[in-house]
Amino acid sequence: MATKVSLINMKGGVGKSTLTINLAWHFACYSEWARRVLVVDLDPQFNSSQYLLGVSEYEGILNAKKPTVWEILEQGIRTPSGISTISNPRDTIYKYRKFSHGGCLHLIPSRLELSLSLKNPGNKERNLPRLVTAIESDYDLILIDCAPTESMLTTAAYLTSDYLLVPVKPEYLSTIGLPLLANSMQDFKDEYPTSTLELAGVVFNATSDYLPEETVAKDTVRKLATKNGWYVFQNEVDYSRSYPKGAREGKPIFGTSYSRMDKVLNFQLFAREFAKQVKL
Repeated sequence: MATKVSLINMKGGVGKSTLTINLAWHFACYSEWARRVLVVDLDPQFNSSQYLLGVSEYEGILNAKKPTVWEILEQGIRTPSGISTISNPRDTIYKYRKFSHGGCLHLIPSRLELSLSLKNPGNKERNLPRLVTAIESDYDLILIDCAPTESMLTTAAYLTSDYLLVPVKPEYLSTIGLPLLANSMQDFKDEYPTSTLELAGVVFNATSDYLPEETVAKDTVRKLATKNGWYVFQNEVDYSRSYPKGAREGKPIFGTSYSRMDKVLNFQLFAREFAKQVKL
């Protein structure tokens, strides 16, 4: 069965989508890993979908009326033409790239209409883990890019995942989302006491050694992590202009034009520590 990891923070703009896609590329593309990787875009803003595919390829999926994560969550809803359903779970998967060494990079895309599911969220959260259970034997790693607010989508991610990865920018507004996450996880554990969901760790993202603000923010995060028994990654992900540039080019940090080798190696160190934490 696949290792399933949700990237989550109750604060937007911390780099969840960027880390999701770069981790996916890393483990699928490098021959030393050669993992079969699936990205699940569980955010109505569909940043991971557009990062991976680019605008034109992404729009091609929508124009072809290929099922997205929205259709997955809307299964079982009664419509004038009957009850909505997805007959083959693998129809939701977009097979983006296959590598000669055996790794692959696939996607279940999102779309803006996913936000409509939140207006009537009843009993939809179980549809995602049910579908992932049906397809996870095809993969080694499933990465779920989560929306930055507490909702039915959060519960769906928790129910689907083995681990959570929490990116945090070392700045004040980024760190205030962590107490909300702690409460969210506790509420989930109270409602689903048999869940084996674990927090793989908190990773500092887009660090630049801007003192003293980063030092204060990191100290705040470490104190909260200690209080909750959370692991803090030793390897931080440095800020680099190549990350937003890679999003525009549709490439990971190691494939972005003119990316610096020290930034590439920095991400590789984090990815290796991540693999250890989730037993990949």
